[in-house]
Amino acid sequence: MIAAKFGGSSLADAAQFQKVKNIIFADSRRTFIVPSAPGRRFDQDEKVTDLLYRCHEEAVAGQSFQKTFEEIRQRYFDIANGLHLTLELEPFFEEIYHQIVLGTSADYCASRGEFLNGLLLADYLGYEFLDAAEVVFFDEQGIFDGEKTNNVLGQRLKSLDNAVIPGFYGSNPDGSIRAFSRGGSDITGAIVARAAKAELYENWTDVSGFLMADPRIVSNPRPISHITYHEMHELCCAGATVLHEDCVFPVSRAGIPTNIRNTNLPQHPGTMITCTAVQRADFAIFAGISGKKGFSILLVEKEQTDRTWTFVQEVLRAGKKSGLTFQYLPSGLNCVCLLVETKQFRRLESVFIEEIKRLKLSHSLTIQPKIAGIVLVGYGIVHNRMAVNRIYEALHRQDIEVVMINQGGGELSTWVGVAENEMESAIRVIYEEFA
Repeated sequence: MIAAKFGGSSLADAAQFQKVKNIIFADSRRTFIVPSAPGRRFDQDEKVTDLLYRCHEEAVAGQSFQKTFEEIRQRYFDIANGLHLTLELEPFFEEIYHQIVLGTSADYCASRGEFLNGLLLADYLGYEFLDAAEVVFFDEQGIFDGEKTNNVLGQRLKSLDNAVIPGFYGSNPDGSIRAFSRGGSDITGAIVARAAKAELYENWTDVSGFLMADPRIVSNPRPISHITYHEMHELCCAGATVLHEDCVFPVSRAGIPTNIRNTNLPQHPGTMITCTAVQRADFAIFAGISGKKGFSILLVEKEQTDRTWTFVQEVLRAGKKSGLTFQYLPSGLNCVCLLVETKQFRRLESVFIEEIKRLKLSHSLTIQPKIAGIVLVGYGIVHNRMAVNRIYEALHRQDIEVVMINQGGGELSTWVGVAENEMESAIRVIYEEFA
């Protein structure tokens, strides 16, 4: 059995719906389908989710949202008419309009994009419609309740031969709607795959899987036919955006592989994501490279008057207690070096410093901002002990200063820090060195 999620570009208009139907019916194992809201039909078009958020903003500001709402309404009627569907949509729009007038939440407004698209797709396929609000749950703190969801959703799916479950949202304990972060339909798709005990989770989008590098930076990067969940997560943490990084957890923990496919090129095998690299046919030195700007390096140094031996542990404890997310870099007995996102650090800087003071640590703090973090990922690096030297030497030849370089203990990933304005050049140099 296959659980398949289709993104906004895959369901942007009636013609795309027809492609999706052909894909689903081409394999009878595709039984549980998760749709996103309609995406862009052309470059200057707007996503329905953006329009729904705008409706809410206009309503909150006391402005008329009628024009925006009508634009949304027309998108769905165009799809329904183009597919010759008889589903009566007007009552649903009347209810949504009424809720916006009453001051409903932004999450409710945004979720209606997937809800309405799910209704259309279920009607078009002849599948059951299962409202995500009935089977995807969040707790009192707004945190996704994975186990409750898996139990309830799993039982519901057992009674269905096939179904459409809209992505992106679920419900709070009081029954109100809560949405995942943007791109959250990827998460719903993985949740459904896990609950259904699927043999495969397909994520259909507008690209044919992963590339080894961003094509906007590297010319014609090689495609990735196979990557592991750990490798993919590392790439996502450093800027890769093909797949929502949180969606790997439900399927990876269940051992379910994910296949990234292109709705507009369904014959392409795409990228297969699995728990191990054993199945990889083209075992390259690295699986991919990505980069992200907006980092800072924090250097916390112990004063000479401090004779304690627990300085490193105490600084790391202060970072954790202050809520700071960081990557620990090569350090020493008397200093700690951390890579942090600058935006987050600015918000938590005073809390972090106060926590260090509370621990009575005699220290100095140096902050180096405007750092780009580049990550080179791949199990093949384990078998190439000179990888760090090659990275450093390749960048040195191009006069690109390396401000930090760190290979994890498991050697799955190697992080390189350069100035933000040199990130693109550095990525090209490293890619050419190893590709």
